[in-house]
Amino acid sequence: MKKSIDILLLVSVIVISLFGLIMIYSASYVWAEYKFNNPYKFVVNQGIFFVVGVVLMMIVSHIKYDKYYEKSSFLLIGCIILLILVLIPGIGSVRNGSRSWFGIGSFGIQPSEFTKLCLIIFVSKYLVNNERNLRDIKRGVLPILGILFLVFGLIMLQPDFGTGMIIVISIIGLLFVGGVDFKFFLKIGVVGVIGIVGLIIAAPYRLKRILSFLNPWEDPLGSGFQIIQSLYAIGPGGLFGYGFLNSRQKHFYLPEPQTDFIFSIISEEFGFVGILIVSLLFLTIIYSGFKISCRSNDLFGKYLAFGITFQIAFQAILNLMVVVGLIPVTGVTLPFLSYGGSSLLITLCSIGILLNISRYQK
Repeated sequence: MKKSIDILLLVSVIVISLFGLIMIYSASYVWAEYKFNNPYKFVVNQGIFFVVGVVLMMIVSHIKYDKYYEKSSFLLIGCIILLILVLIPGIGSVRNGSRSWFGIGSFGIQPSEFTKLCLIIFVSKYLVNNERNLRDIKRGVLPILGILFLVFGLIMLQPDFGTGMIIVISIIGLLFVGGVDFKFFLKIGVVGVIGIVGLIIAAPYRLKRILSFLNPWEDPLGSGFQIIQSLYAIGPGGLFGYGFLNSRQKHFYLPEPQTDFIFSIISEEFGFVGILIVSLLFLTIIYSGFKISCRSNDLFGKYLAFGITFQIAFQAILNLMVVVGLIPVTGVTLPFLSYGGSSLLITLCSIGILLNISRYQK
């Protein structure tokens, strides 16, 4: 029987996204005024994507989620084509050293963000159709790994290691809950470590990031600069922080604080209380998503809800670990909060799918 949507999830997402808009303005207005002579540039751009994203989220929440089951192959093929097109000079544009964007005026669309969702949809359908074959690695698992590493390879050509890692871990998480033998993941882990070592050797800048993570003060003006400035923002925040708009690190110390390191500015301006509020909002969203997955009426809904929720949770944890210096810088944004129109748009659409699944839960 069709029910109403999960109101707790909807309210939590709207609140954290609105807070994200507020913090994007606070974190970016100094840099935006200096570079573009317009302190509202970033928040206006993000605000447009927020409005469009909320409208799409509500539309998607009324589309029966089994429609994606029918169109999963088409969606994935479309994303793979976009990942190829974005690599072609003259079509894809380079930002921050990565050819990951389609430029549309002052806006940018990142096809890898859409791929994150479409691959979850495709793998969820695959798990439903191949439930009996998942114990057979060759027949049940290797085909989906082939598709996964094709997507990962295209994203690494941009290169965008952070997004590629999120996609790989999300799909491995789906395969795990789908019933693939745990021993297989141990073998994959070994292969993954070897692969990461190979990627580090192939691109020396990644080695610099790791060395700066281990001891950022060894190169404080180079590879360790971002982590040190992030810690300088988080450390003095105290219980209540310096107050809204009063961050010091956004004054050309922390590079582009409205993106990957926006949590550092939140901590500096709102202190432990701000960290607690953001954490509670994320925990509410993640709890609601997993609850929807558990209560879904069918396997496709269970896998789809789990995949979406797990991906949001993993991306948030990855970002937070970076800004507090627990892992090397990965270039991963914080869902709902960081500046990035493509990321916000696709995340809100993903929430729309979760809301629709919640209409048909037990």
